[in-house]
Amino acid sequence: MAVNYGSKRTVVGAHYGLRDWLVQRFTGALMAIFTVVVLAQVLFTSGPIGYDKWAGIFASQWMKVLTFSVIVALIWHAWVGVRDIWMDYVQPVGARLVLQVLTIIWLVGCGGWALQVLWRL
Repeated sequence: MAVNYGSKRTVVGAHYGLRDWLVQRFTGALMAIFTVVVLAQVLFTSGPIGYDKWAGIFASQWMKVLTFSVIVALIWHAWVGVRDIWMDYVQPVGARLVLQVLTIIWLVGCGGWALQVLWRL
């Protein structure tokens, strides 16, 4: 006779565990490297740091591309974290879907705004 201890475990969600964990680590590392690069440019800049110096740091094409890559990484990092929060703590499926759609709209809007700021579109 088999004895059943406890209830059968129900697994829900999309099973993104390892992929999400790797995305969070990769995007976090990219943002940390970017922070070090910007800090190095600020520390090795002589004189007072005003608008001209900040504009100079972000004027070169490689820095614009790096900055936008980090913004995309930040958006992806935020999406994974917020999506996990919605999946864990918002039980009604309709409310969760609405929150996820609003989050996507917000993050895409932030990405578009960052693109405009970087390339003055």
